[in-house]
Amino acid sequence: MDPTRIAFERRGRGHPLVLLHGLGDRRQSWNGVVPRLSEEYQVFCVDLPGFGSTPAPARDEPYDVFSLVEAVRGFCELHGLERPHLAGNSLGGAIALELATQGMAGSVSVFSPAGFSGRSARWTMHAVDAFSQLATRVPLRTKERLADTAPARTVARVALRGDPFSPRARTVRFSVRGLEPGSPWVRLIPRIAEYDFVARPIDCPVTIAWGDRDRMLPPSSARNARRRLPNARMVSLLGSGHIPMADDPVTVAEHILWTCRFADRERELTPSLRS
Repeated sequence: MDPTRIAFERRGRGHPLVLLHGLGDRRQSWNGVVPRLSEEYQVFCVDLPGFGSTPAPARDEPYDVFSLVEAVRGFCELHGLERPHLAGNSLGGAIALELATQGMAGSVSVFSPAGFSGRSARWTMHAVDAFSQLATRVPLRTKERLADTAPARTVARVALRGDPFSPRARTVRFSVRGLEPGSPWVRLIPRIAEYDFVARPIDCPVTIAWGDRDRMLPPSSARNARRRLPNARMVSLLGSGHIPMADDPVTVAEHILWTCRFADRERELTPSLRS
């Protein structure tokens, strides 16, 4: 995957902070938190390969968590981002943690990261994969009509929002354009279902946050995260679902800032402690 083709937006000044969205999402999912973050940091919002304005890799190229890690690593090197702060949601959280194990991160803040699911959540992801494969056989026009029905919109709100009946959730619907043969979603979902984060040392501050109403990757997954990353700061996001940036952008921004500031203070103190 060519990192020069990764679409992104940049705002603010200071130490770089890279924001990584989840599977099937795009960089605009961070719009609610960027204004606050960019007051203190130079914020890069990227479209991961295959989503938003970034093209997917060719059919014969690798396309999984690890190839996306390499793509984001290449993006950081291309733009001279040395040990940037990283924040990620779901798939983006897994990418951020994998980069941190390579010593690429100044700090990591992740929200419902993939890779820590128990048996029931993993079964759910395999079921979503099976459904996605079946949906590729349905004409797009039919899928669009079904996605706009009241029951389908209700399912989307319940799956993706902490409070399905809040005013913010009214416009939520599933995007069915990703349910086409060979689409990025269809190619990636079985890889995400198989992915498991392997415990390894991380040499920077880590915050792992989970919405207590996450119905995609249940909060029980946080117990696995605690066992594999015992030094991480663990946070429960009350009232938030799988995409907390949409449910509670203020709290998400403050947790990211807390982690970044803590890492910055550690970095400033380290030279004086060595002298």
